[in-house]
Amino acid sequence: MLYSELVKIYQKLETRTSKLEKIKIIANFIKKIDEKNLKYVIYLLQGRVFPKYDEHELGVASQLMIKAISRASGISESKINEMFKKSGDLGKVAEIVVRNRRQSTLFRIPLTVEKVFENLRKVALQEGEGSQDRKISLIAELLTNASPEEAKYIVRTVLEELRIGVAEGILRDAIALAYNIDVDTVEYAWNILSDFAEVAKIASKMGRQGLKNVKPKLGKPIQMMLGVAAKSIEEVLREYRHVVVEFKYDGFRAQIHKKGNKIWIFSRRLENVTSQFPDIVEACKNSLKAEECIVEGEIWAVDEKGNPKPFQLLSQRIHRKYDIHKMVEKIPVQLNLFDIVFLNGEVLFSKPLKERRKLLFQIVEESNKLKLAEFIETNDVKKIREFYQRALDLGQEGIMIKNLDAPYMFGRHVGGWYKIKPTMENLDLVIIGAEWGTGKRAGWFGSLILGCRDPDTGEFLECGMLGTGIKEKKESPGDVTFEEITQMLKPLIIKEEGKKVWVKPKIVVEVSYEEIQRSPNYASGFALRFPRFVRLREDKSPEEADTLERIKKLYESQKH
Repeated sequence: MLYSELVKIYQKLETRTSKLEKIKIIANFIKKIDEKNLKYVIYLLQGRVFPKYDEHELGVASQLMIKAISRASGISESKINEMFKKSGDLGKVAEIVVRNRRQSTLFRIPLTVEKVFENLRKVALQEGEGSQDRKISLIAELLTNASPEEAKYIVRTVLEELRIGVAEGILRDAIALAYNIDVDTVEYAWNILSDFAEVAKIASKMGRQGLKNVKPKLGKPIQMMLGVAAKSIEEVLREYRHVVVEFKYDGFRAQIHKKGNKIWIFSRRLENVTSQFPDIVEACKNSLKAEECIVEGEIWAVDEKGNPKPFQLLSQRIHRKYDIHKMVEKIPVQLNLFDIVFLNGEVLFSKPLKERRKLLFQIVEESNKLKLAEFIETNDVKKIREFYQRALDLGQEGIMIKNLDAPYMFGRHVGGWYKIKPTMENLDLVIIGAEWGTGKRAGWFGSLILGCRDPDTGEFLECGMLGTGIKEKKESPGDVTFEEITQMLKPLIIKEEGKKVWVKPKIVVEVSYEEIQRSPNYASGFALRFPRFVRLREDKSPEEADTLERIKKLYESQKH
């Protein structure tokens, strides 16, 4: 299949704003594709070449891409850099230079979807000495044989800036439409497989029943059930009377897979963090008395007295790739389990929480490193308040109130689990831009532009500027400085406008605020009044950031 066919679809999707139109365009396209090319197309429509949970990334910065465009076109890097600063879109720059390239196109080999996919996979897999040059060569090979339009989308794909507005919901609905399957069944399979290419393959070959028969695969993460913020304990108990109340630990959500003596640990972003937690791996081997299982819990940093350490210290362990054993000693952690979804070949999603908990208790042998989440079973408001206060006194985030009769409901905030935390719920927003500082903040980004997520398009809409809460110098281990934020954002810059820069939406931050106001100045239509940086949310992906809909609801709730 020629890559140009996919490019025509990209062009249609980029110019359409209607969600329904996009779904129809994709559905009509994919239902005609053979099995091999279907895999490539589904990945490339998402701007990726690996499933979401795979640790490999294309990992190509703008400067490396400029070198690749230069090598393919014969135009100097300085000229390409100049064009990039004007347009802010290296994809468009590539389109222009390929259209005007000096090198002959007589011997251009038409690109196939498979060739583009395989070259980009090789780019992601390059490591070690000479890897940067090999990446440039692989990209330049594609650009040398690309038409101007193809070059634009190849570059955007490599930079992870496809800009065609295809969010997960659109792809899910397109697969459902293409193969005449209800959306809920496609969603169910996606929640278990976390890979739309695999979902589409099964849908095309085996239809609805094939998707309904999907089971978890040990070593591949499933989408995790999430809690909903509740205003009060009483609000939850009005809806449910049969509940369990657990500590909400100040750590990161972990999904643990066990197969014999093999352990995998995944974060809520579906990242494989097994190698960063050898201590938890050993604890799971010793404490989980099952041949095969998938359990869930929270990993949190703990001091010598058993009290929680700041989340920022824990995040150092999550992202550490070397000197792991030093970090194990420096930042000890504990795992507290609260759910099980798979046990010795049996899928437990449809079982009520009370039954899942019984099974969990049967296979867990507690140790210093691995324990069950602290809990009480009661619907007495006074007892729950006392339990809540104890959680806060011990330095934890709050409590979770869970409906014991509820099945396991994947992903989105669907109800069944409710979190109670102090004060108004903070927002998790994405940094989409920044402004260079002045005075004491000169040389650093002094203000950050925040964005909330539009779930239909996957785009991020401005909703405020943040400068408060970030430190000029570290005063305690959990602090984040302007210098650190600047170093994180510099490689993500995609466009510069005077003192303002725009960046790839990669970094999620937790933000507190005084109130939400209507604002015509921001694309979201809302602005945060007095936003304050709380912490980096390295455990959250941009796709998990708070949505425009959530901001609207919070705005409305302020009126009551």
